Amino acid sequence: MAHLSALLWVALGGAIGAGARYAVSLALISHAPRFPFATLTVNILGSFLLGLLFAYTQQQSVAESWRLFIGVGVLGAFTTFSTFSVEVVAMMAQGELAKALLHVGLNVILCVAAVVVAMMLMNSLLNISVK
Repeated sequence: MAHLSALLWVALGGAIGAGARYAVSLALISHAPRFPFATLTVNILGSFLLGLLFAYTQQQSVAESWRLFIGVGVLGAFTTFSTFSVEVVAMMAQGELAKALLHVGLNVILCVAAVVVAMMLMNSLLNISVK
């Protein structure tokens, strides 16, 4: 029964995350049709939010159902690393190596930076609120 409950939390969060990811795509596709900025945006934002969640759960007790709902469900469906990977391969297949490398570099550097900033922010907020 516990596994079914966990699956339901992940599925519910996944539906929300997938819907949010699609909304970001719709909002950004007309602004930059020649570069996958929607994927870059959700990867950075998702990395930042997952960094906040990770830092928070390292210092505060969080129910497993909430961690599954937000971290695995919502953010797991919201971020698009698989889409990112397919986009990179497609760019390379189309002979757009520079664009593919730019996409890889920006996603890796900015997403890792987003996690670091989020963790620093959450640690700072938790330290301020505890005092």
